[in-house]
Amino acid sequence: MTSSSIILQAKVPVLETERLILREPRLSDWDAMNAFGLSERSQYVGGPYEEWQNWDALSRGIGHWIMRGYGLWSVEDKASGRIAGRVGVIDHFDWPEPELGWHIYEGFEGKGIAYEAAMTARAHAQGPMGFAPLISQIAHENIRSRKLAERMGAVIEREGVVRGTPCLVYRHPKVSA
Repeated sequence: MTSSSIILQAKVPVLETERLILREPRLSDWDAMNAFGLSERSQYVGGPYEEWQNWDALSRGIGHWIMRGYGLWSVEDKASGRIAGRVGVIDHFDWPEPELGWHIYEGFEGKGIAYEAAMTARAHAQGPMGFAPLISQIAHENIRSRKLAERMGAVIEREGVVRGTPCLVYRHPKVSA
């Protein structure tokens, strides 16, 4: 290593529920993340993507933790050891404010995993991380995510636009200590 080398590391808290481990994104998440990005399941987050774009998304996810100190956790299913999706707080340079977001991968939908992971991430974000009530920017047509946000107690606050695409901006409730 030369004197001009920089090693950047992020301290990503590990959160556990009865069924899930929310942990740092890893290179070993690539296959699951790439499959999601290539599929129609990614349509509400700008996809489907090409493989190189999925690689960029994995790299950005890791970089978000380094640059902001928070980001998307990889959601690991304890029973199978497989990656079930991603959940967490993102705040890209062109976002109106930090957002609670989630992606659930093929084979894990309809099992309450998104709810369990998102509630855990939200509680941690508003607790130890010190965030105010977060938003979720959800495409009008993304009925499953809208229902999840509403199940979590979030309400539509306003219309929004994410990178040229109209969306609904849901506001999550304040989590009591």
